[in-house]
Amino acid sequence: MTIQIGQPLPDVEIKTVVDGGTHPRHTAELFAGRKTVLFAVPGAFTPTCSNKHLPGYVQHFQDFRERGIEVMCLAVNDAYVMQAWAQSQQVPSGMVMLADGNGSFTRALGLELDGTAYGMGLRSRRFALYVVDGVVEQLHIEAPGEFRVSSAEAMLAAIGS
Repeated sequence: MTIQIGQPLPDVEIKTVVDGGTHPRHTAELFAGRKTVLFAVPGAFTPTCSNKHLPGYVQHFQDFRERGIEVMCLAVNDAYVMQAWAQSQQVPSGMVMLADGNGSFTRALGLELDGTAYGMGLRSRRFALYVVDGVVEQLHIEAPGEFRVSSAEAMLAAIGS
């Protein structure tokens, strides 16, 4: 079942990539006591994810920070891939890349995508969540093949000032 507004995020161990280092963390700890935009992509180094989705958040990272909002990017990729992708995309210091290598967090959110027909296996749907102290305040899930409601610009507009 897909996570809903008002529900707490599931507590799952996940690998984080921050400022070039990788660390295992629990999601309950990661999201506790802070405002966060969590956006998810079907895969690192894929066209829309690399050309539009992540670059939008890189470009607007400071806009989120000025509002007191942390930014985290999730993909069903291993930590090494996420680390290389962050480096290639010049992800700013402080943006957290979440490597959900086995898809555990994605499945717990109920936001998995079966990309088997495209040779990708289990992936994440494209989405963005606004989370306050571990509880989902906003949920924006893209329709298949779409990229509108989960962009950095759409999330800034949805959250307001």
